[in-house]
Amino acid sequence: MTDVKEKVLLGGVMQKIHYVTDDPSKPVLLFLHGGPGVCNRHDIMTHHRDLLDTFTVVTWDQRGSGGSYWGVSEDTLTVERLTDDAAELTEWLCRKFGKDKIFVIGGSWGSELGVWLISRYPEKIAALFGFGQVVDNTRNEEISYDFTLRAAKEAGDEESVRKLEKVGPPVTGQYKGGFDGMMVQRRILMKYGGYSKKEGKDNYWDAMVVPMLRSREYSLSDIVGLVLGYKRVLKAMWEEIGPTCFPKTCTRFDTRFYIFDGRLDMNTPSELVEDWYNMIEAPDKELVWFEDSGHNPMNDEPDKFKRMLREKCRKVMEQENCVI
Repeated sequence: MTDVKEKVLLGGVMQKIHYVTDDPSKPVLLFLHGGPGVCNRHDIMTHHRDLLDTFTVVTWDQRGSGGSYWGVSEDTLTVERLTDDAAELTEWLCRKFGKDKIFVIGGSWGSELGVWLISRYPEKIAALFGFGQVVDNTRNEEISYDFTLRAAKEAGDEESVRKLEKVGPPVTGQYKGGFDGMMVQRRILMKYGGYSKKEGKDNYWDAMVVPMLRSREYSLSDIVGLVLGYKRVLKAMWEEIGPTCFPKTCTRFDTRFYIFDGRLDMNTPSELVEDWYNMIEAPDKELVWFEDSGHNPMNDEPDKFKRMLREKCRKVMEQENCVI
């Protein structure tokens, strides 16, 4: 078993990755975390190590986040720079494991980063899988806010209604108060099942922070980077991310693109996905719905998600005439 945490140079900055494999000839699966700035190494390496039966699993703390917090200047926290970092990491992994192409999977912001990646650098990617799929951030936040306010009113939750009305509806994906306004909405969204209907997902701290700290995945330095980085990265990048509208900018791809989306997702609302999916032109594409899932179907319906992920990747490998 190879189980390595190390830093690699991406875009002039040393960035933290963790890769695990019991056979380096297996296809490489790179995870792109959400946020931006919210690392997921702990989740993948704790709950999804069973993917090692099929893949070499790779997680990465993106620029400015977690183990990649240190030495990053704020002016480099841009969509273009993170896309270039992802492309450099893809190249590095291909060299490291002797591959022509790898698989990439991204959730939430990671699904957006994945789209930018295959738009600009499709050559080394056998397929992209997106979940919690970002489509149109302006409409995304409008729908998500309306759902949250309506749920709080129906529950008679006057305190949450007051907080949401104080923040007000988002404009071009931006909340009044910036990061703090968004977090008000996200915490209440989670309380009312807009993130996941699963028991235990109704508290942001318990759902997000506690698992990170308990996982033992992160060093003390990484934890400091997690605490300091997530707010800094999101604040630095959200103004650029807010206007993202893929139906206007990204509909043609030169690599396979599969969306595994939770029907109940109101964080990146699932109702936006299908129209964009129908516009997409790609060598192969598929939209798979997870009817009992919210923002993260990999955790809400893990058996189905990972079974379909394995099956789809095996089919891609049969079709590709190269080393994956």
